Amino acid sequence: MRIWLVIAAVNGFLSVAAGAFGAHALQNRLDAHGLQVFETGARYQMYHALAIGLAAFAMLGEAAALARFAAALFLAGIVLFSGSLYLLALMGVRALGMVTPFGGLAFLAGWIALGWAAMRLPK
Repeated sequence: MRIWLVIAAVNGFLSVAAGAFGAHALQNRLDAHGLQVFETGARYQMYHALAIGLAAFAMLGEAAALARFAAALFLAGIVLFSGSLYLLALMGVRALGMVTPFGGLAFLAGWIALGWAAMRLPK
């Protein structure tokens, strides 16, 4: 549980830093579309940093394995979805656009796994 809380905190920090970087340092370097793509990556990184933290607190008893699986899916989603959007916005690596949907699928699967884990928690 502790390592997942650390991973959540690091990703929360990085998403705030990315948001600030996008709002200030990239304002005059990217066009409106590039800024929007970068901001989407930062926003989804924050949402799923919080989801990892939530999953960490669900790592109790019978729900632990599913909650860990959910956290791992959220982390994979951050790397694939947000990471590919950051690279697309900053470096124009269009080939990575094919990776982005897999990150979105990892996010969706993570939410399903977290919901399933929640159903297994004691009442």
